[in-house]
Amino acid sequence: MPTSQVVEVAIPLPLHGHFHYRVPAHLVPLATPGKRVLVPFGKRKITGYLLAPAEAGSAELKEVLEVLDDAPLFTPSELTFYRWIASYYLHPLGEVIKGALPAGINLESRFMCETAEDGSLVRTEVLHGGRSVRMEKFYRALPLLAPPKLKGKGVEILSFLEEQGEASASLLRERFGSCTPQLHRLVELQLAECEEREVYRDPFHAEVYQKDTPLPLNPDQTAAHDAICSALRSEAFTPFLLHGVTGSGKTEVYLQSIAVCLEAGRTALVLVPEIALTPQLVGRFKRRFECGIAVLHSGLSDGERYDEWRRIRRGEAQIVIGARSALFAPLERLGMIVVDEEHETSYKQSEGVRYNSRDLALVRGKLANAAVVLGSATPLITTYHAAMEGRLRYLQLPSRVRELPMPETTLLDARGQKGETLLAPLKTAMEENLAAGGQTLLFLNRRGFATYLVCQECGQVLRCPNCAVTLTYHRGRGKHVCHYCDYAIPAPTVCGACDGGEIVLLGRGTERVEEEVQELFPEARVARMDRDTTRGKGGHARVLKSLEDGSTDILIGTQMIAKGHDFPGVTLVGVVSADSTLNMPDFRSAERTFQLVSQVMGRAGRGDRPGKVLVQTLAPEHYALTCAVEHDFRGFYEQEVEFRREVGYPPFTHLAALTFSSVTARHAEDSASEAARLLLRVKRELKARVELLGPISAPLGKVRGRFRWQILLKGKERPDLHKMLLALRHDFTHPSTVRVTVDVDPVEMM
Repeated sequence: MPTSQVVEVAIPLPLHGHFHYRVPAHLVPLATPGKRVLVPFGKRKITGYLLAPAEAGSAELKEVLEVLDDAPLFTPSELTFYRWIASYYLHPLGEVIKGALPAGINLESRFMCETAEDGSLVRTEVLHGGRSVRMEKFYRALPLLAPPKLKGKGVEILSFLEEQGEASASLLRERFGSCTPQLHRLVELQLAECEEREVYRDPFHAEVYQKDTPLPLNPDQTAAHDAICSALRSEAFTPFLLHGVTGSGKTEVYLQSIAVCLEAGRTALVLVPEIALTPQLVGRFKRRFECGIAVLHSGLSDGERYDEWRRIRRGEAQIVIGARSALFAPLERLGMIVVDEEHETSYKQSEGVRYNSRDLALVRGKLANAAVVLGSATPLITTYHAAMEGRLRYLQLPSRVRELPMPETTLLDARGQKGETLLAPLKTAMEENLAAGGQTLLFLNRRGFATYLVCQECGQVLRCPNCAVTLTYHRGRGKHVCHYCDYAIPAPTVCGACDGGEIVLLGRGTERVEEEVQELFPEARVARMDRDTTRGKGGHARVLKSLEDGSTDILIGTQMIAKGHDFPGVTLVGVVSADSTLNMPDFRSAERTFQLVSQVMGRAGRGDRPGKVLVQTLAPEHYALTCAVEHDFRGFYEQEVEFRREVGYPPFTHLAALTFSSVTARHAEDSASEAARLLLRVKRELKARVELLGPISAPLGKVRGRFRWQILLKGKERPDLHKMLLALRHDFTHPSTVRVTVDVDPVEMM
């Protein structure tokens, strides 16, 4: 009989360090690394992750209660990856593992109070959580020994089963309606047999895709493809920047390179920044490849994500496509990772483990000896700088496929055009494009009908009581809404400050622009794409399909419409307010403006007809906009990188942001000040080359009722930053009312 042993367990709670438990003798054969275990933790039971055997100490240890898995959920190499993430982002390993595994699979005990017969309260411990597999009944016709004693629907079902061989209960209900009694009768008469089997929930909804063949590559595409294939054959980690203008055929390079990867018996991971991009990309891959393709993103139900994860773990999918969290797909023999639109900020996780999938793709690729391709028409300044220094192999696609021209672009000066949403040249262009049968995209990076409400008598602006932001009016919902905490109130008739009745709506959002466009062009079929119109399952695909099949003439949207979509019918793009991101309190504001405008411009003229772009702005001389309309990435880079060099921002330094928040303003400020004093002391002791900025109130000084203070650390070397942050974690104490967030390599500075 095996004796008990001690194991190291990671707990998915915001607690640093690991915990030791004793495994009772009867569980020792089952307790292998990578499995979940149910363990006592404090006064409750919780799921932990078994990491490895540990040395038995002198302390009295609690026992593992149950081993929850038949097979490990993660491999030793995946655990190495999780440990790297926990170390780099200074986050508890248990929470990293929890985020990497399917949601909802963990068990946790909760206590419920029930009234006993004598009236006293009884406290009962109940286990909650756990994801179940989906089971489906399948029916199969049996050989007839005698004429069947059936009539009506039963005869039809039996005939169908004899023709098909077998059919699922759901398919039979879909074809014959309610038929449970007839199925029971068939089994009872031994005319059919029933078997219950596990089935996957299908995020593709059994959609059929017409197969296609590889497209011919132009010389630039061929050179990029050859370089990637050479790296795949070497089976050595090779990172690339594939810098291709919009419409240059980057996706075709991905497809043909992944085909070579699969032929070599390896698997591929494709990351996209938004789930809105997934349907179109999945379609292209499904039409091209016969192998298993899995999808992972937040638009799937928890059950669908669980089933897709199990398909991948079982080796039934060789290609995984998904948004940020797909980085953790349990692919083995990984040969190639693609990060499409690598410049997008949505690759950065904004809560919990604040990882960046774009950066971690390089780490995972290195661990797997894979080729990693970062693709973009507007790469990050840091990425392009790394390529110029030789740390990434640089591949360029300088022109569009089929020798299509870049769209004709015009900058429209909106200064002095007060009250005009669409300037006259843009209105005229839209009218002409509509008459010619072309489709139009209008980009405005603001949701809602109006961006704020103001009293004309006293100047009071309607603000969220929980957040330091104005409320946005949504006419469709009839409410003023905070986009940070979802606080909402009906439209007021009088001012809360002065009781005045002259309340006006200022600013324009996508909802208002949609209304104005519909009034200007009543015959046009107008649609809107923002977070409000894409809520719910399949929302993104529904809006995009209407543009793809030609049933939408004018699509108005936020940055969702700017990212990577390929619609040949779009011949006109209008940017309503190009400078809306220029004045954000963030050193990357110029870079983001250039990227956003360039990307939305790139949606025009991707078909057989030439494209046209009109960009309205209040800052027509700014280099981010002048370079964007001239399609001049290199010119923008040279000016922007010089600015970064002068002020000491990435790529010339590394950053870490600390945020201190509390429902009490004084607690947040005091904790930030105390942390700053400690960091300055540590800096002196370590002689670290780190600059400390702050503490200062965050640009968004209050969010969801919590006051926020920030400290920014800028270091020449990453190790210096990490040493200071580790010292802070070890020595800093703060009131329980204060939350401290550490964000290594922050993307949002708000």
